[in-house]
Amino acid sequence: MIRRCDLAPQYLAYKAEIDAAIEEVLVSGRYVLAEQVARFEESFARYLGVRYAVGVGNATDGLTLALRAVGVGPGDEVITTPFTAIPTVSAIVDAGATPVFVDVCPDTFLLDCDEVAKVVTARTRAVVPVHLFGNVVDVRRLRALVGPALPIVEDAAQAHGSTIAGIHAGTMATCGVFSFYPTKNL
Repeated sequence: MIRRCDLAPQYLAYKAEIDAAIEEVLVSGRYVLAEQVARFEESFARYLGVRYAVGVGNATDGLTLALRAVGVGPGDEVITTPFTAIPTVSAIVDAGATPVFVDVCPDTFLLDCDEVAKVVTARTRAVVPVHLFGNVVDVRRLRALVGPALPIVEDAAQAHGSTIAGIHAGTMATCGVFSFYPTKNL
């Protein structure tokens, strides 16, 4: 069998540090909303250069909550790319909206910003660009094309540490959502 993703070497490289962090949580007896979560949120926000970072169970929940927070609901449309993981689309559907797919740029596989501008309608409530493989959609250009009022929710699950002009992916739009699933490029 050929392994697509062998996480054991990464774990072994940081084993002592990881095991100590897990033991700290287990010994505390607080497995939900413990101080470690608050410390992580503060640290990640500082790293990104933003005021807030909020930890949730997974990126799907994060995207759903973000879409609801910007007012997406039943009867609305949300523009995104078909070249994404299922959770991006699941979050749109979970928020009660209909996904509207726009093609990707053939050289980057990222959302084609020019195509987004062509499909915005009165029912469009948000755009979800998906940063992939550490490459970042030009959210500033997307914003210029769709205008200042339309919320943009960045799916930055595969763009930790990626930047454009020194600005981190996930911080360029209305809000951004990250994932710490083990196979993500961190």
